[in-house]
Order: sequence, then C-alpha cells, then structure tokens
Amino acid sequence: MQNPPQRRASPWLSRRDEDAMAKLWVKFQRSFRRRPVRFFTLLALYLAAGSLVFLHAGFTGEPRVAGSQRSPGAGEGLGLPYLGGTRLSRGFPEVAVGRRRGHWFKGMAKEPAERSRAGEYGAVRSRAPKGRGGREKEEDRARYIGCYEDNTRSRTLRGVSFFDYKKMTVFRCQDNCAERGYLYAGLEFGAECYCGHKVQAPNASESECNMECKGERSSTCGGANRLSIYRLELAQESARRYGSAIFRGCFRQPDNVTIALPASQPMPNMSVDKCVDFCTEKEFPLSVLAGTVCRCGFPTTLFPLHEREDEQLCAQRCAGEEFESCGTTEFLLVYQTQVQDNRCMDRRFLPTRSKQLVALASFPGAGNTWARHLIELATGFYTGSYYFDGSLYNKGFKGERDHWRSGRTICIKTHESGQKEIEAFDAAILLIRNPYKALMAEFNRKYGGHIGFAAHAHWRGKEWPEFVANYAPWWATHTLDWLRFGRKVLVVHFEDLKQDLFKQLKRMVGLLGIAACEDRLLCVEGQKDGNFKRSGLRKLEYDPYTPEMRKMISGYIRTVDAALKLRNLSGVPDDYYPR
Repeated sequence: MQNPPQRRASPWLSRRDEDAMAKLWVKFQRSFRRRPVRFFTLLALYLAAGSLVFLHAGFTGEPRVAGSQRSPGAGEGLGLPYLGGTRLSRGFPEVAVGRRRGHWFKGMAKEPAERSRAGEYGAVRSRAPKGRGGREKEEDRARYIGCYEDNTRSRTLRGVSFFDYKKMTVFRCQDNCAERGYLYAGLEFGAECYCGHKVQAPNASESECNMECKGERSSTCGGANRLSIYRLELAQESARRYGSAIFRGCFRQPDNVTIALPASQPMPNMSVDKCVDFCTEKEFPLSVLAGTVCRCGFPTTLFPLHEREDEQLCAQRCAGEEFESCGTTEFLLVYQTQVQDNRCMDRRFLPTRSKQLVALASFPGAGNTWARHLIELATGFYTGSYYFDGSLYNKGFKGERDHWRSGRTICIKTHESGQKEIEAFDAAILLIRNPYKALMAEFNRKYGGHIGFAAHAHWRGKEWPEFVANYAPWWATHTLDWLRFGRKVLVVHFEDLKQDLFKQLKRMVGLLGIAACEDRLLCVEGQKDGNFKRSGLRKLEYDPYTPEMRKMISGYIRTVDAALKLRNLSGVPDDYYPR
C-alpha cells in the first residue's frame, strides 16, 4: 500500500501557525456573516477615500470642458446691422451648456505662483487721495464735504463709532456707516470712525485734517479732534435709517387721517425714538410724526406713500430733541418700524394645476431672485425654477424643489435662451438690466454667493476679463432670443422696477392672471428688499471695465435697443450708455 503524500512544510510558518491563521480567517468570515454592517461600513470608507482622491486630482489640474456648438441664426432675422466685433452668438468655445443647470464655465483657479504675485487680495488703489482737490471729487459711494471740529463732550456725528488702530481706511469707515443706514461717515485721529445722520459742528481748516489712515498711508483720516466727513451717496434702493427705523419721507396729511392712521398718541416732548417705540409697541409698521402727535398705521390706498413732499416742509424741530425734525399737523414725517407687515407674507402653492407656463426670464445678475421675491409677496403663490438651488430653497423659495413643469407655481425662473427652451413656455416676463451692473452682479454671485461679493483677487486676476468675454455676448443674445421666439413677452426693465415698483409689479401680476390687490402691493413696497439684496455701498474702488470692454458692450446695448424699438417697445434706459 502506498503511503499518503506528506504535507510540505512551509519554509516560513509551522503547521501550528498555519492552523492558527486559518482559524483566524474563519472567525473573520463568520463575524462578517453575522454582522454585515461592518462589511458595508468598510466598503463605504473605501469608496469615500477613492472619491477624495478623485476630487483632489480634479482640482490640481485645469479642468477640460467640452465646447458647445454654435447656434445658427442667433441674432439674425431682425434686420439689424452687423456691428463689427459685436457679432452675437449663443455658443462660446469655453462654455458647456447644461439643460437643467444653466451655463457652466470652466474653472478659473489661480496657480500658486500667480497668487503670490498678486497677493491675497490683489493691489488696492487709493480710496481717498491726499489733498482737498482729490477728496472733493464726486464718487459713486461717497462725497467729501469737509473738515469739522469734534470733541468728546458734544460729538459732531452722534451715531455709532468704532476704532481700528492698525487697519482703518476711508472705504472701511464709509462701508460700515452705510451698512447701518447712516448718511455721514467721519474719520478722526487716523483710526477712529464715527457715523451720523446730521453734522452738528462748525467747519475747521482743511490743514487740520492731515493724519494718515492707519491702514492706508496714501489717504488722510481726520486729525486731532478734527473729523474728515463724507456724505454717503447711497443708491436709490438703499434706505435711510434712524436707529432701527427706516425713513420713508415727508408726506401731506391724508383726508381721513383717523381712518388711514388709526392709532395716535399726543406727545408734548416728541422725538423720533418715542414715536417709533410707541408704534412698535402697538405693532404697526408705520410711525408718523405730526408735530406733537404720534400716529401709527399701515400703507393703504388712503395713505399710499407715493407722493413725497419737500423735506423742508416737515422741518419743524422736535420738542424733545433739538436736532431732530418732527413734521407738522399738515406735513407728516414717516418712518417704517421693525414690525413686519403680515398682509403680504402668506404664500402657498397653486390650488389647481396651472393651464399655462409663464417664464420669469432674465440674464444672470439681472435681479431674477429679487423679482421672484416681489411676485411671491404680491400674488401669495410660490415661484418655481428651471434649476434647483438649495440655498434659495432654504431661504424660503419652496417652489425651488418642484419640477418646473409641475404647474404648482405661479411662474418659472429661467436664464435659458435657446429656441427650444423658450418655446416650452406659453408666456414670459423678460427682465432686462443694465449690462454693466448685471455682469458685475453675476460675477459677485459666482464668486461670493447670492448676497456676497467676489474677492479683489478675482477682479484683478484673469477671471474677470474671461468672464466679460464669455458673458457680455450672452446678455444681448438672451434678450434677442426671447424677443424672437417668445410667444407673449412682457418686457420689464430692472431700473423701472426699482424706480416705480407699484406700477411695474402691477403689470407683472396682470400677466400672471392674478387680480392685483392694491393694499397687498403697498405691503410689498415696505418688504421689497427681503434677504436678497447686496449692500448698496460696498462697491469696487475702481472701474473694472477697460475701454475695449466698454466698446464691445456698447455695441451689444445698441443692438438690443434697436431690437426693442423694432417691436414698438421703449428702448433701453439712457443710463445703459456710460457717460
């Protein structure tokens, strides 16, 4: 009988060791059979690690984006002349167009070497040149008005103040005062910033305001007990504030004042604070000063706040505060309190499926989110979107999650401009904005979020020129395509909506097939900003547009203006053309 083959001994492990390892492996397998969760946990960790490696590889290299096909006939068929370098097209070599996600452009990340050359925020130009002549130059954000005396017992500017003995600059002081709604910003001792609504001191010699700013040696920030004061030239949409209240203006007393303003209280020692506090306690959104009587109410058709009077007619000194005005029995000073007007805050989905799809179409940066906010308040129904933006959904746009064809929303936000996409809608509100401002707004959104700002490094780097080259032609083709392929298009200029919100919003609501309630529209006027507005003052300290950019954009403006007039519509506003 042949003997069974002998087991070959491992040169590294003894038989006992092999048996121990086999038992360990069997125990390991049995453990995962009993508890499969462990197996899936390890598998998930493995996949997560692989994903991180993949993402890292994607960020270290320049991503390659497929180019889109040039659309034939874009901008054609309108009888418009060819404008040299301003030939229009929806297709850009650097752009990939996604149906649900809009236009995606290739990454513009700076290389480390470029970042080190430019610095974290790029070069910063002087915000307030030395010398009187330079400071008196008119700017969009503020105007220098002079050097004034100041002392600790009686401050020239009596609002908030803050100090920074290392980084104080003129722009930083102006920005902080504007964010708080003040009309004046003053700098002292090179590092102290004061805000206020009135300048309450005599002038001083300009030579006394000669201290350099701590954060910007090329500018002056007042002197010893001397304030360099700037009047903040706020944009029209920025509201003047008095503490927590917003100044609405001087108005003539309505005929039925007791009906229009139902709550009232005589105040022999009247002041703005006392009247605002009284109306806030009574839960009214309007605080109205009428000499020695404080009145409260809502904006209604009896008191719509549309016909403002000269503020000098309300300039009667308050009995309780010598530096404030309290109006008269005939001319009333109106402030808006922090009390929310709830007459236009209820919103819901449409009770039945809509029979028509209405687009709220605009170029990115033209105020589409703001217009959605206004429409939702005016109609009481949610607006939808061609895309999905989680940040907007979290801020209250509940229609953001619905599919754009669901029929449950009053209108659909879209930035699309292709013929197929446009013809999918039965009607459209076409919102048009000054391209210079729209491009900057979209650039800020792209690099800073819906209400944020792009960093200086992005403006100074290659991102801005590439952005303008790609987006400026799209501004024109977007409008031209909607005018050409849209079925029922209502053109609304962003600037007109800001200037006369009541009239323009009434037009927009009419197209949506909703009977406009005037009291509700008046309520919207008081809640118009919402949480979707950038600061009106935080602007660049220089013009980001080069002469070549302006020449190109001006050509696009002329093309759009001609297309609007060809359809018997009013052309673009005059301020679209740079002066």
